[in-house]
Amino acid sequence: MTAPLDSDSPIRIAIIGGGLAGAALANALVRLPKLEVHVYESAAEFSERGAAVGLSINAQKALERVFSASGTSATAATTAAKDILVRAGAVPMNSSRVLLGSGPQAGTMVADMGGSDPGVTVHRASLLRELLAPLPRGVLHAKRKLTVFHLSSPVGQQLQLTFQDSVTEAFDAVVGADGIFSTVRDFLLKDWDNLKNPGSQTPKKYAAGPAGFWDCRVLVPYDKAKAIIGPELFEEDRQYAWMGDGAFIMHDILENRTMVQCIISAVETDEDLEENWHAIFEKTEKITDRKTPLTREFLNKALETWLDGPIAKRIIDVSISSTSRQQSHPYSFVFSQPSPARYRQYEHKQTPSYTSLHSSRTLPIVLAGDAAHASTLFQGAGTGQAFEDAMILGTLFANLTSATQIPAAFRAYDALRRPRCQRVIDSSREMGYLCCGQGEGGTVGLDPDALRGAMAGKWDFIFGLDFEEYKKQAVGMMREELEKEGRKYLR
Repeated sequence: MTAPLDSDSPIRIAIIGGGLAGAALANALVRLPKLEVHVYESAAEFSERGAAVGLSINAQKALERVFSASGTSATAATTAAKDILVRAGAVPMNSSRVLLGSGPQAGTMVADMGGSDPGVTVHRASLLRELLAPLPRGVLHAKRKLTVFHLSSPVGQQLQLTFQDSVTEAFDAVVGADGIFSTVRDFLLKDWDNLKNPGSQTPKKYAAGPAGFWDCRVLVPYDKAKAIIGPELFEEDRQYAWMGDGAFIMHDILENRTMVQCIISAVETDEDLEENWHAIFEKTEKITDRKTPLTREFLNKALETWLDGPIAKRIIDVSISSTSRQQSHPYSFVFSQPSPARYRQYEHKQTPSYTSLHSSRTLPIVLAGDAAHASTLFQGAGTGQAFEDAMILGTLFANLTSATQIPAAFRAYDALRRPRCQRVIDSSREMGYLCCGQGEGGTVGLDPDALRGAMAGKWDFIFGLDFEEYKKQAVGMMREELEKEGRKYLR
């Protein structure tokens, strides 16, 4: 049930960023009475970069609660979330099977993680398409790049946003869901003594930086992938993860079993890391290009200890029968792509706040999704955390009685979400080193028993959250924040 507002004027909410985080949040808010929600995307169209995402059962449950934030019944919300995943072509994974991909025990199974409630794999673009579909067209604004923030009134603290096309709009609250190199994050974490100067730089230590890994991701038609990898690995819909010396390979099925995603990831070399950190700390412009052309020589070197194992050669080998010109075989996985490339994985190693830093001047701005807590891929939790953000923000907005309560709601969100999200970031990085045979300072290596022990319980804190209690906790924390301001929370 939603709380009645004490004013006839709608609360205007701007969501900056039209990716999965922004679209999920819009679905949580758009049906709440007295809210006027607008989503702004800087690109010419709403789109998602990347191949697929995995949604664990708890991520799916968070998505269900996104749709129940406006008071929709639990049954209807569950149906809405499931319908979105079906229309997006999500494929349930019977399990996630972890094997060794290199070394003397290559092919040995380390773990088979499954259950009665399977996770699903879904194409990012398809999921975004279906999350946008229920939203009124008047809510969505493409080709609107945010350029300037400023306060229109120190009393009302309404924010004025100016976009690249010189259009200016006023809002009671702004949510930055604009990705890892977020404009809103830059504004929020800059020097607050220089608040009205939008050109000041975000403190560099809070900028996204290299996590220590790179990856390349490709999509291949199902039949072609089956021919490359081997039919024995397609007898069931299963996600396969291969751990090995300095690298990690994963493949899974999506798009209603018509496509296969393959990810090759590896630990960056010292040379790569030095180059990246130099770019961040020495350059003044925002570093957003993590893309590096991928050569066969580079992959052969990165996976040189894998090539006599069960998986790597089948994915990256030149061909079944090379030509004199050394062209890729048409079934070659990586090099069948038009412009093969690898991408450095970036993360937010620390974030002092997801909302205003100064309680004396709390602004109605908050971060969500990758703008708040970008992480590596190794625990597959990034999209699930974005859905949790939307769930909690939807819950808090549903319990507001006036726009003046928004800063308190955002402080509650920050206190609740930031520690959990930072734990996911740190845990995912640790899992990455385990996957690449370098876990716990290299003491685990590629010993199957040691890996099983190190992996045990790694996902418990992610999967074990009671969402209904979590939502109650959020509302209770907002009430405490309001009481600190000398206000009573009335429902």
